[in-house]
Amino acid sequence: MQRQKTILSFFQKPSKADNNSGGDRRDSHFLSKKQNSSATDLNQPAVNAAVDSSVEIRGTDTPPEKVPRQIFPANFKANEESRVGDSSLFSSIMHKFVKDDNRQDVNRRNDVHGDCSNVLSTSGKIGNSEAFSKPGAASQCSEKDIVSNSNRIANQGCLLQIENVYDIPSPETPGILPVPRLKRIQEDNTKVGDKKDCFLLNSSKRVKLLHGEETDTTSKFEWLDPSRIRDANKRRPGDPLYDKKTLYIPPDVLKKMSASQKQYWTVKCQYMDVLIFFKVGKFYELYEIDAEIGHKELDWKITLCGVGKCRQVGVSESGIDDAVEKLVARGYKVGRIEQLETSEQAKAKRGNSVIPRKLVQVVTPSTTVDGNIGPDAVHLLAIKEGNFELNNGSVVYGFAFVDCAALRFWVGSINDDASCAALGALLLQVSPREVIYESRGICKEAQKALRKYSLGSAALQLTPAVPATDFVDSSEVKRLVQLKGYFNSSSSAWNNALDGVMLCDVALCALGGLISHLSRLMLDDVLRNGDILPYQVYRDCLKMDGQTLVNLEIFSNNADGGPSGTLFKYLDSCVTSFGKRLLRCWICHPLKDVENINHRLNAVEDLMAHSEIILVISQYLRKLPDLERLLGRVKAKVQASASLALPLIGKKILKQQVKVFGSLVKGIRIGIDLLMLLRKEGHIALLSTNFKLPMLNGSDGLDKFLAQFEAAVASDFPNYQNHDVTYSDAETLSILIELFIEKAKQWSEVVHAISCIDILRSFAVTASMSCGPMSRPLILPQSITTALGQETISGPVLKIKGLWHPFALGESGGLPVPNDMLLGEDSNGYHPHTLLLTGPNMGGKSTLLRATCLSIILAQLGCFIPGEMCVLSLVDIIFTRLGATDRIMTGESTFLVECTETASVLQKATKDSLVILDELGRGTSTFDGYAIAYAVFRHLVEKVNCRLLFATHYHPLTKEFASHPLVKLQHMACAFKSNSKNYSEGDQELVFLYRLTSGACPESYGLQVAVMAGIPEKVVQAASHAGLVMKKSIGESFKSSEGRSEFSTLHEEWLKSVVNFSQISGSNFGDDDDAYDTLFCLWHEIKSSHRLPN
Repeated sequence: MQRQKTILSFFQKPSKADNNSGGDRRDSHFLSKKQNSSATDLNQPAVNAAVDSSVEIRGTDTPPEKVPRQIFPANFKANEESRVGDSSLFSSIMHKFVKDDNRQDVNRRNDVHGDCSNVLSTSGKIGNSEAFSKPGAASQCSEKDIVSNSNRIANQGCLLQIENVYDIPSPETPGILPVPRLKRIQEDNTKVGDKKDCFLLNSSKRVKLLHGEETDTTSKFEWLDPSRIRDANKRRPGDPLYDKKTLYIPPDVLKKMSASQKQYWTVKCQYMDVLIFFKVGKFYELYEIDAEIGHKELDWKITLCGVGKCRQVGVSESGIDDAVEKLVARGYKVGRIEQLETSEQAKAKRGNSVIPRKLVQVVTPSTTVDGNIGPDAVHLLAIKEGNFELNNGSVVYGFAFVDCAALRFWVGSINDDASCAALGALLLQVSPREVIYESRGICKEAQKALRKYSLGSAALQLTPAVPATDFVDSSEVKRLVQLKGYFNSSSSAWNNALDGVMLCDVALCALGGLISHLSRLMLDDVLRNGDILPYQVYRDCLKMDGQTLVNLEIFSNNADGGPSGTLFKYLDSCVTSFGKRLLRCWICHPLKDVENINHRLNAVEDLMAHSEIILVISQYLRKLPDLERLLGRVKAKVQASASLALPLIGKKILKQQVKVFGSLVKGIRIGIDLLMLLRKEGHIALLSTNFKLPMLNGSDGLDKFLAQFEAAVASDFPNYQNHDVTYSDAETLSILIELFIEKAKQWSEVVHAISCIDILRSFAVTASMSCGPMSRPLILPQSITTALGQETISGPVLKIKGLWHPFALGESGGLPVPNDMLLGEDSNGYHPHTLLLTGPNMGGKSTLLRATCLSIILAQLGCFIPGEMCVLSLVDIIFTRLGATDRIMTGESTFLVECTETASVLQKATKDSLVILDELGRGTSTFDGYAIAYAVFRHLVEKVNCRLLFATHYHPLTKEFASHPLVKLQHMACAFKSNSKNYSEGDQELVFLYRLTSGACPESYGLQVAVMAGIPEKVVQAASHAGLVMKKSIGESFKSSEGRSEFSTLHEEWLKSVVNFSQISGSNFGDDDDAYDTLFCLWHEIKSSHRLPN
């Protein structure tokens, strides 16, 4: 209780002397805010409870609510009546914006929202329309000054406070002075032929008004027309340096705008890629191009406002959050310009009603933290290509990415070749929502990789950036980080994240691009309070490049890009969202350390032996919120109270923060209770070998420390889920957060421990609930001599008995046919490292290859494998070349894809690698394809000597390597059955047995598969006849090919090598390993020939 008293002592109100001392760390804005704001302002309801929220979100019925705005002086009515008659201007147009059947509802809403005159009215003589046409009404300034000033204002947070605009006749809204609709139509009819004054964005676009009539919805702003639009530097869209994020507004137009028009357009011209909601009283409005998007995406009706026909849509305060969430979910970036004061405060401070406004929030699909963003991590990635090449011709890429919800940054670099396999691995591991890259600073191969690995993700946004401004030099990035105080709250010094990063300058440049983007999105709180960590794509783990992740369908299937039928889906029985995210990270980085793998296997085996503890863990985990994201949101609010000072929405934000903090405290209590229960039951010992566990008990333990915050929340926020906040709660919450974050590192360790337990529990559930046999793999060290039983073996080994594909179904929906896989040496003797696999089409070859790869990944993840028994030595890299596919969208043909993937295998494969090649060479002519398949296969067999599974339909390969001592021939078995009692060759049906059998398959049975596929019988018969003619015409060649197994080209080359070696004078066999290999092969052949019957 002593700690509780210490915390609660912070909540005592400071004395008057303390306030005057100036030593308080808190921002006193909340106290002054309470004094300056009336009770009506603080407690004013946003909307009437009787109004349905679905009506408000449409925003299309907002024009009637804008009618009561008193934007004219008191004597305006008399002046207008003297000109137009007995009816005022408002009375002539009011009925045009009101539905007959909803008139009563609209009037009721008008009564609720009240008078907005103080919010929107501007100082000066609004009724003086002559002032607008005077050439000297606006101050004269150069065009350069206007552009530079607008840029400087935007960079300073877009805080605009415009006063003394007495000569501007427009109302205080970005829309221009309203006039009767009849007059607008008459003006439109007189200007139909005037093309100089009417620049249309889309002349065919029309919108229906509320009474059913149609009118043009195009803009009169010439500088928004596609034929004239320019960026801030006056570049046209065709210019290579065109910046689509900015807009050039002519200075004379800017000078004639009203105060709020300048507020809006000065911000909008710097954020053309963002939908900007502009706060006007109780409404948020979109204008011009943004209004078109609101109309298209949310079905809001566009209204035409004013002489300039400013197109706009709007939504009330109650519907803004829902509207922003929907637009962000559809891929848009959305910003909000808020009022910094109420109209009463503006009048009290400056004597006029000009309300200062500021861009306070920009939400994007890659930086959102609220709403239904799902359990998957949301990443924003920045990539920088090094402007130099290494000695081996590889290219360096620096990268940095952020998870704003978890408040974590990662930075690193990769070496890559022309295939961009490592870049593909990075993109698939991170799975970013948005990628920032230099528009002209990245090679064509990298641009193809960005498109290639984003084709299955429609949500990915590719954002080119301006190299000179967004990606600055590494020294400038260091200076900026120190000057702004970014990453000051990181668990370790920010420059420690660069330790071990190869060529950290290019990584720093990528980090600079990321910082520039986040700063533009008003996310300085994320930059100041975020953790920054190093990231390695291949960090001491089983390496899988981008193409391997795609071929093995690790995260998305090749049919529709969905999660079904993937390894992630198979293993994902996690309960918590942060457990699912860590599982994805584990799958991307399978272990390559025998001890760590066995630690996981021990924990999984212990959980499987105690099924009751699995149920208890699940019950605790289901009560947990997303602790990782809650902790990130709380850390982001440390010393960040600027948003709470905003009128009308400050209390709403504070209410959300109270709910987040209360949920975090309660969730961590549940997590600590789970850890303490596992310790009491004796299971934490095996589990804790997989993570670092902080001190829980004792005087300095987290249990006692957390109890103080539970008491504080119960005292000050007893109903934290729906707390009725006051401005005094802001200071209380700020103190609580700062004290809580003092142990941020320990809280992160608790969250990580819980997520590891969730994953290990998921592994145990997957193994226990499997439909087939599962076994614990025996992992052997990598490339060293080790003992197995009484025999000594060396080299890589892979032995699986009863292997079956973990998430493929058999023909009847049951368990796939199990098969035995044996490559390398074991206690029973020597076995070849290479399997040359043949068999009919659809016979199950690809399924067997994938099952082998998946079993190795599962084993090195620390999970049980699908099979009766498994022994394997560690694999360092998995290479796959599966099927024949082209990539039309990236300009790559089928054969180019084959050769690119094969080149990566030949360059990087080692003795400890696993290589899967399926039907290599079929993307080109038969002879060229066979030649390439032969050369690649022989190189991998004799030079690399890795574990190799090579599936092919080139049957001459089986003849060439039938007697090779390092190659084993097997095929997928099949059989024929007759469809009738009278047997005939043409009436046979091919039956797939899916059983791995010794020897080579006699043929691929392509014609039988063609019949099964539905090809017409006449076509199949013609193909059969053509095949017979071909065999007859080259019959002698076929006969010689059949005899190659007795004396192949390999024998010829071996014999020539021995003869050539013997002709060299002074030759010494002891100095030439190749000669020994050749003699060994010849000895094996001679020995085999003696065993053959005469």
